[in-house]
Amino acid sequence: MSGKPVSLKILAAHLGLTVPTVSRALNNYADISPATRERVKRAADELGYSPNQNARRLSIGSSETIGYLMPRFSSSIAQPFVAQLLQGLGEALSKRNWDLLVIHADSSKDELTQIERTARSGRVGGLVISRPIKNDPRIRLMQDLKCPFVVHGRTASCDDYAWYDVDGEDAFVTAVNHLVALGHSRVAFVGAPLQYQFAQDRLNGYQRALQDNGLSLDQDLIQIAEFSDDGGEIATNMLLDLPNPPTAMVCLSDTMALGALAAIRARGFVPGVDISVIGYDGLKFGEHANPPLTTMAQPQAHAGRRLGDMLLSIIDGDDPSKHQELQRAHLLRRKTDGPLHVAKVLNHVSEREKIQ
Repeated sequence: MSGKPVSLKILAAHLGLTVPTVSRALNNYADISPATRERVKRAADELGYSPNQNARRLSIGSSETIGYLMPRFSSSIAQPFVAQLLQGLGEALSKRNWDLLVIHADSSKDELTQIERTARSGRVGGLVISRPIKNDPRIRLMQDLKCPFVVHGRTASCDDYAWYDVDGEDAFVTAVNHLVALGHSRVAFVGAPLQYQFAQDRLNGYQRALQDNGLSLDQDLIQIAEFSDDGGEIATNMLLDLPNPPTAMVCLSDTMALGALAAIRARGFVPGVDISVIGYDGLKFGEHANPPLTTMAQPQAHAGRRLGDMLLSIIDGDDPSKHQELQRAHLLRRKTDGPLHVAKVLNHVSEREKIQ
């Protein structure tokens, strides 16, 4: 055949069949015999026929597109968290030849407008959202619109919708327990605004681990900052300025942990030797931090694939409440966690007091 695309009409003429018969054979209709379906599909492969997806979608009344609402605090699609999640989501959708539409909103109010506009337009068969707040109006809106959706994360009440999450509370219990086992008792928490359920869950884990290990809760060691590397750096500088600074810290995310490492290095300390740092996410860039970042790892690409599979199942008719999956993060040790070593930190504090 020439380079000209093979149409359904050309394929039907080649087989001596009607266009509707060929179309129904390609779409596995039960009223077409197995022998005819096989003959049509073999000819389609031989001639290089590729279906017109737009025409097919019109014929079956489905958009065959999933919308992904960019999470707040994501200034770029290239942000590692988002990029890895989209990779997995795209892999899940490609198995069904579905497309992915990325939706961006500038504010919480704009998010609701975008969701309603997108759902009512018929452009998407369902939506994926990330980073829910404790009582998220986006979820209520999608339920009211009867738009299929799945959430990456959970709200405080999560029994009546589909979600995939990693147990952040458990992860921070694990991280703090690990640091305590290394001899640390002054362990700080670098977190993000607590209206986000994942931020509250991770703080809860930090506090529970302190209690489990018989350590008192020092509010000075809890710093809530902007959810970014700059936020992590600012929070860490505040912690290092304390009269009795921490010897270890757990950070809400790998991105915030990168800021923490920068602040520590700027003071002349060595992360993992003078002050231990554990991040959360397990993102690839942590391998190339200075030094490589110890983290509680959760595979984002896997999360994307699961979110895609779950949403497609709901679109196919499954009960959303049957698609709720909680995974665990695991400690990925690199070079920023180590045994208690306070001499240099204490000397730094002593020198600072002399100057003052």
